[in-house]
Amino acid sequence: MNLPATLKYTKEHEWVRVEGDVAYIGITDHAQRELGDIVYVDIDTLDKEVAQNDVFGTVEAVKTVSDLFSPITGTVLEINDKLDSSPELVNSDPYGDGWMVKISVSNPAELEALLSAETYGELVGA
Repeated sequence: MNLPATLKYTKEHEWVRVEGDVAYIGITDHAQRELGDIVYVDIDTLDKEVAQNDVFGTVEAVKTVSDLFSPITGTVLEINDKLDSSPELVNSDPYGDGWMVKISVSNPAELEALLSAETYGELVGA
């Protein structure tokens, strides 16, 4: 299982990559494997503030629909428009082109409470 050490993780299977005061957020390799083939990503929170642990969208797979939870508080700055035409990027490149949203980092201290790759790996049995 792919768990980049440079990212932070949540128990709900989202990952966060911080670049300056912006966080890229997506779902983990483990989550996309559990969901199966991703067929649709629905995010309608552009320009809206989301609190930590709030739902910012959903991801639809052949088997199920799952909520996406924000690992941090911030304003959704950008939605990955590549996912409109290629939702399978979440399966093929969850930590790269399969990112879902960019969010402003309102409270950097929230990042400290997120899981390391090692801790997340233990949680999912990697």
